Amino acid sequence: MTGLQDWMTSPAARALAWALVHFLWQGAAIALLLAVGLGLCRAARVRYALACGAMVAMVLAFGVTLAVCWPANTASSKLPVGPRAALRLTPLPARGHGAIPTPPEPAPPRWFVPAWLGGVSLFYLYSLVAWMAATRLKIRGTIPAPLEWQERLRSLAAQLGLRRTITLLESCLTDVPVVIGYFRPVILLPLGLLTGLSSDQVEAILIHELAHIRRYDYLVNGMQTLVAGLLFYHPAVWWVGSLMRSEREHCCDDVVVDLQGDARGYAVTLARLELSRGTVREPALAATGGNLMKRVHRLMQQPEGPRMAAPLLSAAVLAATATLAFAAWQSQTPPPASPQVETPPVARPLTPRQLRAQQKVLRQELVTPYLKWLNEDVTYIITDEERAAFKKLQTDEEREQFIEQFWVRRDPTPGTIENEYKQEHYRRIAYANEHFASAIPGWKTDRGRIYIIYGPPDEIEDHSAGGKYVTPDGTATTTYPFQQWRYRFIEGMGNNVIMEFVDTAKNGEYHLTMDPTEKDALLQAQNNLAITVNVTPAPQTYVGNLAQTTEVQARVVTVTVPMLSHGKNQATLRVMTMAGRPVANFALEAEGTIDSYSRTFSLVPGSYRVSVIAKDIATGTQQHGETVVQVQ
Repeated sequence: MTGLQDWMTSPAARALAWALVHFLWQGAAIALLLAVGLGLCRAARVRYALACGAMVAMVLAFGVTLAVCWPANTASSKLPVGPRAALRLTPLPARGHGAIPTPPEPAPPRWFVPAWLGGVSLFYLYSLVAWMAATRLKIRGTIPAPLEWQERLRSLAAQLGLRRTITLLESCLTDVPVVIGYFRPVILLPLGLLTGLSSDQVEAILIHELAHIRRYDYLVNGMQTLVAGLLFYHPAVWWVGSLMRSEREHCCDDVVVDLQGDARGYAVTLARLELSRGTVREPALAATGGNLMKRVHRLMQQPEGPRMAAPLLSAAVLAATATLAFAAWQSQTPPPASPQVETPPVARPLTPRQLRAQQKVLRQELVTPYLKWLNEDVTYIITDEERAAFKKLQTDEEREQFIEQFWVRRDPTPGTIENEYKQEHYRRIAYANEHFASAIPGWKTDRGRIYIIYGPPDEIEDHSAGGKYVTPDGTATTTYPFQQWRYRFIEGMGNNVIMEFVDTAKNGEYHLTMDPTEKDALLQAQNNLAITVNVTPAPQTYVGNLAQTTEVQARVVTVTVPMLSHGKNQATLRVMTMAGRPVANFALEAEGTIDSYSRTFSLVPGSYRVSVIAKDIATGTQQHGETVVQVQ
């Protein structure tokens, strides 16, 4: 401990502290230059190169500053060989009482280096845990993809010029496609994705992940993590890192569009993936990374306004960090003073315990009706900037003033007594809670969210009873309960916007779907198919959520479907939660003299609904069966 304290007061620690302080304005200046460069170009490759260059420049600036501030090693300097000369010491003259003391050399605060070392250690520890968890995804809860898709993957890799071996696996622990690894890359697809999407959509996803591998994005992402951990305290580093991740996804999107030539179809694929999106660990590259709405708008080639947010943000960061650096310098430089003038004591920073107590008080103050107002009343209409500003308020008086100004800014007739916007907003919430509630409040449902944001639709085609439905071309079909809402115009979307809501769980909770065929899954099948489900324990352990660090024993589930005839039979197997959330989709096919055919897969403990639609290809006969499965 004594050695560590001595090192903290050594010239080397002081040089490191000065490098950390100087990087405050250096990082802000680099971010400002990057913002100017981004405003002059729109190509994703150029923007990504500029962001990477800015990250490298930040590391070089820190390293060069540290080298300049590093103390010279005088102990290793060589003395001339010869006889030693006698040293004559002369006593210093006595200093009078009125002499002015020489001010000490300025130095950064002593807590800079320990705080930085602690932050770097925590960041790298978290990154290591996340990397280990992502690596385990390759061996836990995975099965090889079908051979035809492995061959398709090799064909796509050859088109992109990739010669290395790439493994394609299906995983029950991921919600979105991801690529893990650099020397032996592995692409993980969610279980049921290959059968739940069309072949073109699956190919688009595979091309996106192969583009990550061809561009060495996994390696660059690892280096980016090292730099972010080293310079974690600077907000400009986080901004540049997020920009790199966003432009990286844009570059891979461009590869998909160049190879397939269908930007709109790829945008629909991304939107469908977002419906099942979960939390993806940072060491893995996901197809739904970055800001999805910006990616979809970019693919749809919608014009964008001038990007002034980045330059303004960088200018604000530059001003704030320069002020902080100047204050840190001045706080350690005492002014010359006579012996009679006492220097006022310097206020000490809050201890971690005091900080936790202060944060607890702030959280208790926020657990009031204001939290309900933030997370329920205005959750769909408040902007990210307004939300962040509201969370920083510390008194109820400030929150009341903020809420008042929030509604005033949206009042279409300022100066009048009534606020028509506020009245209409709360009317929509009340209507959604009254008409769209199911197992959850109406404002939380997809129909409630769309109604609150866009208001009542201009037309509603209601088939909430399900059953027979005649399509525009005159074909009769049996469907799940569904509704189609048509809006004549929505700003940012266009004219004649149709939104379709389907109740696949038949529990009154309609979800917004982008697949027009989802409501037609029943077709004309008769509900008399007797299916059997067997559940046995699985020997393999599957890792759950990283944040919970728990392990779950999965179970092997076998679904047996009887053959409608001894000819060719096809079936669609769907597994859902009791709330109607899709878990897996399978396509079954059999032909011959057997009486039934089966499909085996893994499920974690819980309650599920298994639905099967079987069809005899020769006669066109269809039957439907459904059962509830308890996996314990």
